[in-house]
Amino acid sequence: MISYAKDIGNVGEVAVCHYVSNMGYEVAYRNYAVRGGEIDIIACDNEYILFIEVKTRRFDYVSSGLQAITKAKKRCIVKTASHFCSNRIVKLQPRFDVAEVIIDGLKNVLDIQYYPNAFDTSDFGIYIPIY
Repeated sequence: MISYAKDIGNVGEVAVCHYVSNMGYEVAYRNYAVRGGEIDIIACDNEYILFIEVKTRRFDYVSSGLQAITKAKKRCIVKTASHFCSNRIVKLQPRFDVAEVIIDGLKNVLDIQYYPNAFDTSDFGIYIPIY
């Protein structure tokens, strides 16, 4: 059985996949996971590889999705991105984006707030290999 949180998270991820596709990015992976971390969406174009964290919230939720991404969560995302790039030839500039999806009580998407380049690797000392 899929949990309610996982179910609404999936609604948000599908919406963001469509959103970034409409912006001209190609979605390469969803839910890329390694031990210790997961990236919701990995997408790319000719210049960037996007590591996108999706936060889906009901319209009446107290805190924003952007506020919910702690320093520890960012570190996990950066480490997972480093692992991803270490195991592939990546010639694109990495970028860490956040998408906040607002839904109603019936899981209909009301709004998407997209934050490009929401954070970087500077606080973590983690190398992202680019070939």
